[in-house]
Amino acid sequence: MKFKAFLTDNGVALLEKRFLPALDKIDKTCNLYLTRDHAVFLHNLLNGDGLQSVAQFRIEALFDGYRISSQNEDRIAFAVDLSLLHRAIRSSVGICNELTAAGSASERLQIKLVKKLPANSTQPMPFLTFETKGYKSAVIQDVPISKPMSRAQVLELQSALDSAQALPKTLVQVHDLNQLQSFVDRMRHVGDVLNVWISKHGDLHLQISTTLITLGAEFRKLVVLGERAEAPREDRSLSAQARSERAVTRGDAEAVQVSVKHFAKSLQCHTAKPDCAFYGIAEQGACLTVIFQFFIPGTRQTDKSISLHCSFFFLSTPSNLG
Repeated sequence: MKFKAFLTDNGVALLEKRFLPALDKIDKTCNLYLTRDHAVFLHNLLNGDGLQSVAQFRIEALFDGYRISSQNEDRIAFAVDLSLLHRAIRSSVGICNELTAAGSASERLQIKLVKKLPANSTQPMPFLTFETKGYKSAVIQDVPISKPMSRAQVLELQSALDSAQALPKTLVQVHDLNQLQSFVDRMRHVGDVLNVWISKHGDLHLQISTTLITLGAEFRKLVVLGERAEAPREDRSLSAQARSERAVTRGDAEAVQVSVKHFAKSLQCHTAKPDCAFYGIAEQGACLTVIFQFFIPGTRQTDKSISLHCSFFFLSTPSNLG
C-alpha cells in the first residue's frame, strides 16, 4: 500500500485556506479516501448519524506527481484528524516560505503514507508525512492516521459514496448564503428542530416553532433544476405555510424536519467559498441535501474538478408538514 504526491500551490490554497477550515467545523475527524482519480473527504457516510458531507477533488486539482497503489484496486481510505492535517499543511507552507525568504530554494511540499515506530511503542503506526526540503535541510511533519481500511470496508465506503451521489428530483438555487446564515443564527436560540419545505415552484420555506413562538423565512421564485411546476394563481394570497402545505398535498413540494444544529453546520461550508448552493429534499422526506457550486475563477462556468455537498437525515415528516 503506497501513496505519495506533491501538493501544488492550488492544492494548498484549496485545502489550507478554504476546505479544511470548513470541514473541520462539521466534525473534527473524517475519512480521507484516495483513488486513482479523486481525493475525497467524507463525514459520517458509514454510520449514517449526524451531518454527512462529501468534498471531492480531482487529483490534478490538488496534487502533482501523484502515485498510489494498493490491493484494493489502488484505493486507500483512513480516518484523520482535520485540525492536525490543517496545522501540518499550514506549518509546512510557512517553512517553505521561510526557506524561500532566506534565499534557500525549497522543493515542493511532498505528502506520503508511511509507517513509523512512535516513541515508547513496539508497534509501527501509520502516518501521513509532510516533507519540505531545503538546500541543506529537510523538515518532516507526521500526522497520525487510523489503520487503513480493509478491502471490505473500502467497498462499503465506495457503496455509501455512490448512494450519496443521488440527487433530489427538484433543486432550488440560493445565492445569498449570508442571508440564510443570519436567519439560522436567530433560530438557534428558539428551538432545535427546523421545518423545511421545497417546492417545484422555486420556493424554499424555513420555519421553527415552539409553544410560544413561530419564526419563519421564505425564499421565493428561486432558480429550479430538475422537476418544476407552475404555482396555482389562487395560492398567491395564502400565507407561506398554507402555500407550502398545499404544494405538498398536490405533490409539488417535499417537506422534512431536520436539526437546526446540523443545518447551521452545513452553512459553515461558506468558508470553502462556494459561488452558490442548491437545496433539495429526497422523495418522501428521506433527507435534505445541499450542493455547493464552485465556478472557474473569472467565469460563470462550473469547476468540475471540485464538488461539495451535505446531507442531513430527517427527524420526522409529520402531518403538520403535509
